[in-house]
This record gives sequence, C-alpha cells and structure tokens, in this order.
Amino acid sequence: MSKQAWVFPGQGSQTLGMLSELASEYAIIQETFAQASEALGYDLWDVVQNDEQKLNQTHITQPALLAASYAIYKLLVEKELSQPVYLAGHSLGEYSALVCAGVIDFTDAVKLVEARGQFMQQAVPAGTGAMYAIIGLDDDKVVASCQQAQAETNEVVAAVNFNSPGQIVIAGNKNATDVAANLCKEHGAKRALPLAVSVPSHCALMKPAAEQLASLLKDIQFQTPKIPVINNVDVAYPNDPEAIKQALVKQLYSPVRWTETVTMLAELGVETLLEMGPSKVLTGLTKRIDKRLSCTAINTIDSVNSLI
Repeated sequence: MSKQAWVFPGQGSQTLGMLSELASEYAIIQETFAQASEALGYDLWDVVQNDEQKLNQTHITQPALLAASYAIYKLLVEKELSQPVYLAGHSLGEYSALVCAGVIDFTDAVKLVEARGQFMQQAVPAGTGAMYAIIGLDDDKVVASCQQAQAETNEVVAAVNFNSPGQIVIAGNKNATDVAANLCKEHGAKRALPLAVSVPSHCALMKPAAEQLASLLKDIQFQTPKIPVINNVDVAYPNDPEAIKQALVKQLYSPVRWTETVTMLAELGVETLLEMGPSKVLTGLTKRIDKRLSCTAINTIDSVNSLI
C-alpha cells in the first residue's frame, strides 16, 4: 500500500451545509460538532448548516473548519482505515493536523482557534487590510512587486501564501496591497483577484495577534506528536511541544509555504494525499504542484466508501 499523508485545509474552504451528507450516514460527525459546541457555548452545527453570514466570521469559521476536519479524521479512524505517515495543514489546517496527531486536545484547540480568529480581527480594523490572489506570475516577481509597493507606500504588503506554482496570495494594508497587485499585473500576472476576506493573514500586520496568541498558548498543554506534522513556517516536523507552539505563533505573521510542503511530502516517499475537509482546495493545489501525487478530498459518503 502506498504511503499516505493526510492534509487539512484552512479558511476559504467552508461552505454552508458542509458535511450534511456525511452526517446523515455517520453519527460521529454531529457528535464531534456537539463537543465543539459545548466548548464554544453555542450550536456550531446549526451555524454551519443555516447561517452563512456567521459561518464566514473568522472567529466562527476557524472552529467550524477544525471541527469538520477532525470529524472526518475520527470517522476514518473509526473505520480502521490505513493510517497516514505524515500530516500537514494549510494555515488554520495546521491546528487540525496537530489535534489529529494528539498534540492538542480537541476542546482546547476549538477554544484556541476561536480566540485566534478574534485576535486576528482585532489586529487590523475592518476595511484597512486586503488580500489578492496573484495568478500566473513567478514567485520572485510577486515578491519583488510587494517590495516595490512597500517602498512606494511605506505600508505593509507581502507574499503570504505560496499555494502552488503560479498561484500566490499577497496581503497587507489595503493601499499597499492594491499597488502591489497592479505591479504584479504590469509584470505579467494573468490575474490579480481581490479576496473577500476581513483579515490580511500571514503578514506583519498580524504581529499583535501573534503576541496575544503566544500568551494564550502558555497555558495550553501540548504533547509530542504521534504522527509527524509538517508546519507552515519552517516546512519541518518538530517533536518538541515548545517548538511547535513557537511555530504556531510565527505562522500568524509568516508565509504559508504550501508548495514546499507538498514537494517535501513527495520527497519523503508519500504517494497519496487525503484531504480532510469540506472542499477540494488542497486537492486542486496538489495537482498543480506535483502530478505524480494522488490526492482525494474525503467529504462525501462515496469518497469514504472508496477507501474501504
């Protein structure tokens, strides 16, 4: 059997009504959401199924996606399917991976990512930040465009998500990010698409949020991973709980190096990725990064049955 890695998506992969089909067949889905709801003090499953406006608020999106990913993971474990040799998550998804690796208790993680979302929103006033997806431009040209825009505006903008070759996200102050997006188009980008987000993630504007997160993490117990988790910041899989915490803090204001993560998994001998989340975001990125890798999103009854 081929070596597997299980990967976990971040914000943007949520959809209203997500996992409703799986929940109709497998009780463990709603049981996991009930556990999250108890920790949060409101009915998370009801929000996920019925209130899109609330679902898209970052402090709700984050625990919702964590619960969705963990519920799918628990379902596969319950069915005693083959286990992964590595785990990895995109941004928020790194928290899902750490829960599944036994590093963080699920209830602790639900509260942690809710607070993370609140810290992120508080760090940048609404309407003052922006993010763009830059399509069809080399990494170095995107980085150079951001550096030029920073110099011209004296504001923050940086390449923050290296999602796949030719797909990079930039983030920062709105004016600087608008300037950088235009420079990317001048330098040959096929498209510069503004993203409908309220927080410019993974740039220097998130340092105040990172400080708050670091303070909160001091009181949360982390364990040694049972399965190696490749992190976003270093593209490494530390075993030391304190090193894992430090990487999560740094992650808030540092780029997500997803292309390198998937490349590393292939170099480690992984042949198959399973995406544990409600969409196919990482599955699509994998195909653009390394066509030798097989990737399947596990979020429907048919996709679960295909593994049995």
